[in-house]
Amino acid sequence: MVNKFEGTHHGYWLPYEGANNIAIALFSFPSLKAYEEYRMKIAQDEDCQKAFKFKEETRCIKSIERSFMKPLLE
Repeated sequence: MVNKFEGTHHGYWLPYEGANNIAIALFSFPSLKAYEEYRMKIAQDEDCQKAFKFKEETRCIKSIERSFMKPLLE
């Protein structure tokens, strides 16, 4: 979905050792404004609404935490 709205999806990451209750999805946008626009667009997107509904019905995601990062070296 991120790519559909001008972002870049860098993949899903799972631990192979240690905690087994976390996963990380990394994605980036050209700017904070582009990210904020993405957030508004997904709220109206039919496919995203289906995914949100699935998440709620199955409880497959226990929590979501967002972090904003920037590259160490540019």
